[in-house]
Amino acid sequence: MLNDFLLWLLDTIQALDPVLRTTIAGVAMMLETSALVGLVVPGDAVVLLAATGVTTFWGGVVLFVVVVVGALIGESIGYALGRWFGPALQRSRVGQLLGDQQWERAQRYIQRRGGLAIFLSRFVPVLHSTVPMVAGMTRFRYRTFLAWTIPACVIWAAAYVTVGSLAANAMREYAGSLHIAGYIFVAVILLFVCGVWAVKRFILRSEKRHLEPPATATPTPTQGADDSSPHAASIDRA
Repeated sequence: MLNDFLLWLLDTIQALDPVLRTTIAGVAMMLETSALVGLVVPGDAVVLLAATGVTTFWGGVVLFVVVVVGALIGESIGYALGRWFGPALQRSRVGQLLGDQQWERAQRYIQRRGGLAIFLSRFVPVLHSTVPMVAGMTRFRYRTFLAWTIPACVIWAAAYVTVGSLAANAMREYAGSLHIAGYIFVAVILLFVCGVWAVKRFILRSEKRHLEPPATATPTPTQGADDSSPHAASIDRA
């Protein structure tokens, strides 16, 4: 029964016009990586679903290229908005929905990590939408910005398109002869999603000290001691 449902779902996605399916995935990625819009657009889910409709090698290549281009367009839009309207956008009603803490967090990250912050932010929620804008606000060179974000977009797109297409094609091939094919398909997708979540958590943990504000030094018990203490008085008399 699960096999039948999944095959129906995969066939429905595959039946969509390939140009339309690929365009939707590219636009979803553009919106996900655009300024603030990416906070509500699930581009990763759209790309994964679109990948399940791919049945040929070149179809996967085209989807991969469109997703990468869409992501770069979205991040370039965020960079341009930050460069030209950054402070005003931050003070706007939409910018305040994000909160000053997230803006300051992204600014600290770029100041401390430079290009590496741009690369890693692609894999971290919220930061993948704010870091391009902050890079533009801080006058980070656009050429350098692209040099760091292109590899990240390529890795991201390759992972989603490859897993989605291979898992779906294996499901189509073995559904007729293996009654647990549907469960295996669901398990593979869940393992991939959990793996992506684990990578994001690992990046956040390892980069936490670069994201947080500097710790304020706590005074030691001897700091700020009253000069009128017996010990201080004895030193003065000496």
